[in-house]
Amino acid sequence: MQFRTPRRSLLALAALLPLALPAAAQERFITVASTTSTEQSGLFGYLLPLFTRDSGITVRVVALGTGQALDVGRRGDADVLFVHDRPAEEAFVAEGAGGPRRPVMFNDFVIAGPAADPAGIAGGRDSTAALRRIADTAAPFISRGDRSGTHAAELRLWQLAGLDPTRGRGQWYREVGQGMGPALNMAAAQGAYILSERGTWLAFRNRQDLRILVEGDARLFNQYGVMLVNPQRHPHVKAADGQRFIDWLVSPAGQAAIAGYRINGEQLFFPNAGDPGA
Repeated sequence: MQFRTPRRSLLALAALLPLALPAAAQERFITVASTTSTEQSGLFGYLLPLFTRDSGITVRVVALGTGQALDVGRRGDADVLFVHDRPAEEAFVAEGAGGPRRPVMFNDFVIAGPAADPAGIAGGRDSTAALRRIADTAAPFISRGDRSGTHAAELRLWQLAGLDPTRGRGQWYREVGQGMGPALNMAAAQGAYILSERGTWLAFRNRQDLRILVEGDARLFNQYGVMLVNPQRHPHVKAADGQRFIDWLVSPAGQAAIAGYRINGEQLFFPNAGDPGA
């Protein structure tokens, strides 16, 4: 006896084939755990299509604070880490979770606050002196409080200032557990001071009364690094494609692409893969 597939079933199968083909074509991808600043600044939206065009590899981004991104790497839930907290990155490499670490680019942090500037820090270049004035006047300060690279930098600055801001927790010192963009929104809404990574600040549209008040301190330098998650510890890591992304970022093409990203003519990130000490 001969069985025939009903014409309706054939038509349904034919309709599904075009849906299946693109999915198969998009199977080549890597997962990059990175900072909220690389995403919220718009850098990834500009950069990643260029890499995909050159390589055929799609990049899926998990945007978190640097501390959380490193934890994602420790669990093997990403192929590559692109973050900005060098001491934490070096600890990650030292424990065998990934590496080697490669410098990629830098920018800086700024201290922003309300134009009225109740702490009187405008125009200063000493970030620790500015923090001491904010604490002395109990002026509201928004901390990301999310174990990000920016949060780690902020805590280091408070330590250099000889202060423990958590004594003002719930009063003038407000930890929000949010990324850079949402934290800036809160600072704008509350007329508070905040340490911001400059790239996200430049891309931020809801500034309201916020202004950059302190910048130019060498201690506000902000370096980014990239690392492959250890494929020996996590065999499912896409080591070849992840390494290709890393190699592209530090290549002349990748470095030129980073330098080419601008907002209103202003460069957000500065490539420095050639600096072995970065």
